[in-house]
Amino acid sequence: MRLPARLLAVASLFLASAAQAETLYFSAIPDEDATALTARFSKVADYLSEELGVDVEFVPVKSYPAAVTAFTNDQVQLAWFGGLTSVQARLANPGAQSIAQGTEDPTFVSYFIANTATGLEPSDDFPQDARGKSFTFGAKTSTSGRLMPDYHIRQETGGAPEDFFSTVGFSGDHSQTLRLVASGAYDIGALNYAVYDKAVADGAPEVETAKVIWKTPPYPDYNWVIRGDVDARFGEGFTKKVQNALVGMDDPELLASFPREGFIPAENAQFDPIETVARDLGLLE
Repeated sequence: MRLPARLLAVASLFLASAAQAETLYFSAIPDEDATALTARFSKVADYLSEELGVDVEFVPVKSYPAAVTAFTNDQVQLAWFGGLTSVQARLANPGAQSIAQGTEDPTFVSYFIANTATGLEPSDDFPQDARGKSFTFGAKTSTSGRLMPDYHIRQETGGAPEDFFSTVGFSGDHSQTLRLVASGAYDIGALNYAVYDKAVADGAPEVETAKVIWKTPPYPDYNWVIRGDVDARFGEGFTKKVQNALVGMDDPELLASFPREGFIPAENAQFDPIETVARDLGLLE
């Protein structure tokens, strides 16, 4: 049965208003302390809400896998992922798209840091003298804190990290890796270079006893991923609108939340190398 034109118009208005009433929820991998993340991203939520014309709320999560699960369960529709978690999220959610990345992210690097008591010195070459010392990654599914450091350890030593180091641990996040190495709980650790550089800029005491000894070759890392059904829910062209808002973010205070100098467009294919490495290491099903 066909509805009268007047009823069709009312229905269309109702659907449009319902779309407008939806809240866009976003999250981020907890690569630093949870309290710091909430403070960082609440202002980003306000910015996105103003740019997009919809309510936007930040949803904190407690772990990297929890971020992927929240995205898959539609608890969040947008997420700031690392390279590996972005691949995991897209594989679990066909139609999801990587839409933006930091200007630094196409050529990201990890730092290997060592406690000064080890006597290890900075070098352009992988620290072979680190053999037999204790080592900590960050989170188990962190691109910069585990995936790429693990890959390069294998490339440079010809074996697994457990074969090269006396002990291998997982700190949970980059900030904790820095603290553990600085305290001497682990001799060496691998972490996101931006977290370490920020600690240096902030005058954090940990950098006095935890020094950079090596950095990995560059790789693609962090990126914003959006669910494939947002246009149907928020209106046609919404994905592009979100991308434009992220790329257009130029407030230094907001960018310092990441921290990034700015954002540029991204697309799924850029992270194919991350998927390849993850499959080689058995980190993807």
